[in-house]
Amino acid sequence: MSPVSTAGQSHSGGLILVVEDDPLILEFLCEILQEEGFVVEPQASADAASVYLERHSNEVRLLLTDITMPGKLNGADLANQFGDRWPDKPIMIMSGFETPESSGVRHQVSFIKKPWALGQLLDCVQNALDSRKTL
Repeated sequence: MSPVSTAGQSHSGGLILVVEDDPLILEFLCEILQEEGFVVEPQASADAASVYLERHSNEVRLLLTDITMPGKLNGADLANQFGDRWPDKPIMIMSGFETPESSGVRHQVSFIKKPWALGQLLDCVQNALDSRKTL
């Protein structure tokens, strides 16, 4: 039932690093994106995602992160680290409380406010990916 064979080809070329501390939202996001043919890497904190990036940054095509999370780093910190080190890769931020500006994000990002509708989320992901297409 899933259109993985065709969608997987159109979305090839890296994975989406999904960072969200709410396990239900994290699982839901990953399921949605996988159904659209994306490869995803779930991380439950910005701290864990930062460690993951140290080893797998070349595989990551898009960072999708919540802002508010427990730990040493929040999503804004992670977005700034990611943007500083990999400025050619897109960043998508979601939050129900803050904006990228209010949380101190220094980079151009795609932003979606929680709660989002499924179509809004997928449009925002595609727009974020399209925003950084370079040859």
